[in-house]
Amino acid sequence: MTSERLPDSGMADVQNRPDTRRINIDKVGVKDIRYPVTVRAKNRNDQRTVASVNMYVSLPHQYKGTHMSRFIEILARHRHSISIRSVSTILSDMKQRLNADSAHLELSFPYFIEKKAPVSGEVSLMEYNCAIRGTQKNGRPDISVSVTVPITTLCPCSKEISACGAHNQRGQVTVTVEFKKFFWMEDLIRMVETSCSAEVFSLLKRADEKFVTETAYQNPMFVEDVVREVAIKLLADETFTRFSIAAENFESIHNHSAYAFLELDAESRR
Repeated sequence: MTSERLPDSGMADVQNRPDTRRINIDKVGVKDIRYPVTVRAKNRNDQRTVASVNMYVSLPHQYKGTHMSRFIEILARHRHSISIRSVSTILSDMKQRLNADSAHLELSFPYFIEKKAPVSGEVSLMEYNCAIRGTQKNGRPDISVSVTVPITTLCPCSKEISACGAHNQRGQVTVTVEFKKFFWMEDLIRMVETSCSAEVFSLLKRADEKFVTETAYQNPMFVEDVVREVAIKLLADETFTRFSIAAENFESIHNHSAYAFLELDAESRR
């Protein structure tokens, strides 16, 4: 079989040459593309951010390679509206454009939300790391969304055994969800922020700092408590079909982090 010639250039299409080794490849494509995208926000003010993008398709054994440039073309076509809803469209476009049996898309990006300090009401921007991942083979695509949320925890043991004070620390919680209807990332982030000793803020005046410190002291939590509290909220919302929760405390008096993780099939628990 001779290589195809592109009608507009007369150049050889090497990727379409046959391969005789008879080995399918699960994922081929492009990885770690830094790309400006627009993400839909709950307040209707779409947010421009920069995503790290991975795009892959399956490659049948009879083809030598895939057409890498087509991934970038597809990304350019959809970059002005990235959302949970648009991922399935992008995956379908990838399958069709690259003539593949399956397509995989991963986007990770910083997402910023305006947040008011609890007493002064001062407004600042909080950064959250978010990700959308999708795979389409046959039928409907499998899509998951992840958010990583900074938190504060205060140690229940330290509070119990100390004559005064208790050690606290900043941590983070990463929640990954599968779902059966649309939801806003802001609401998922809020579930986490209300499941810890106290929230984290970018800007705090003295009255705010007093409030946050005292709130944490009155609400001590281990990492085990945090993942269970988040799980209770997710189980109560029938939007989510399956989820995982990972909590990590960057301990202030230990030379290690404290960690807890759980994964649940929400449908089977209801």
